[in-house]
Amino acid sequence: MHLSESPPGTSPARLEAFSDGVLAIAATLLVLELHVPDAGQDLGPALIAQWPSYVVYVVSFATIGIIWVNHHGLFVHVRRVDRTLLFLNLLLLLAVSLIPFPTAVVGRFVTAERDSHLAAALYGGLMVLTSIAFTGVWRHITRDARLLGRGLDPMRARRESVLFSAGLAAYVAGVVVAFVSAELSLLIYGLVAVFYIFPWLPEPAG
Repeated sequence: MHLSESPPGTSPARLEAFSDGVLAIAATLLVLELHVPDAGQDLGPALIAQWPSYVVYVVSFATIGIIWVNHHGLFVHVRRVDRTLLFLNLLLLLAVSLIPFPTAVVGRFVTAERDSHLAAALYGGLMVLTSIAFTGVWRHITRDARLLGRGLDPMRARRESVLFSAGLAAYVAGVVVAFVSAELSLLIYGLVAVFYIFPWLPEPAG
């Protein structure tokens, strides 16, 4: 047996379990950027002043959540994994695990006059990389019929790749818009998450 392949019939359970753990940790770390105001401040105004952190927290949590949902939706159709898929999935997890960092940067700088555009562009740049990484996982799986179980036609799956192109294009647009309006770019990133809420894969056959 070549080392680049898993034994026939090997399930993707370990890959999914590891992915679930990384995604859960990344989502949990987001809350660390929601700070309690100092006791000397007026609580109401101090909480309101942190609105950028709340907004970007929701966008980031929704993004990670949608990645988890769609990752699960894809892998219920996978009956085995190969070495290439393992590394592509690691690249996806690498991108996702970085999301708390630009989330913190945006929460702190999005209202700053000088650095808000760069902060929003940094966030969008990571979203672009995350989208590319997920597309790599998707296309590798749907290009190799040996990895697929029943219930997902490879030809149909490849046609569905247009959805990833749409999301990637939206993230790129968000990066461009960031240099005009940081707030508008955040809206675009949030709308991409809403777009991916809708199901795009069939349920596995019973």
